[in-house]
Amino acid sequence: MSKLHIKKGDIVYVNTGEDKGKTGRVLKVFVEEQRAIVEGINMVTKHTKPNAKSPQGGRETKESSVHISNLNPIDPKSGKPTRIGRRRLDAKGDKKGKIVRYAKRSGEELK
Repeated sequence: MSKLHIKKGDIVYVNTGEDKGKTGRVLKVFVEEQRAIVEGINMVTKHTKPNAKSPQGGRETKESSVHISNLNPIDPKSGKPTRIGRRRLDAKGDKKGKIVRYAKRSGEELK
């Protein structure tokens, strides 16, 4: 399985769908399904029976997953959506450097 262009904690922009144009923070990434849960995006209503947590039961709204192809990370410099690249940071005399993600729009490293 290839590496994904988003990680937990990234701020992402939604490209398509009902929430097109919105941004949010990635709460969880499902690597096998290539989906992610984004804060405030793709809200669904779930009906719950009465239980200890909610004695009355009722309707609960929560985030549902979004396919990662519909998400683009936000460039830290410009605040606009960007594509992601990977580059190796070479340490002195080290054959294997650390691989970091960077924004193709500005070239700035993503944390």
